Amino acid sequence: MENPYEQVHQSILARIVNNVERLNESVVTLNQELQNINARNKNLQIMGQMSENYHKSVQFNMTATNQKREPL
Repeated sequence: MENPYEQVHQSILARIVNNVERLNESVVTLNQELQNINARNKNLQIMGQMSENYHKSVQFNMTATNQKREPL
């Protein structure tokens, strides 16, 4: 005798598998986008560090040559 719920179970299981596959595809896409964003942010981080180092160097040189003044 066949299980009367077998067809329903197979249908539900097929939907679950399909949804998990779509979810995995979405997660892969999300990870790729996050990698792109992180690569762009790395460039910004490097530029920010360069600017900060330049600022510190200018401040040091201005202080060393007694040219540093209070803002007006």
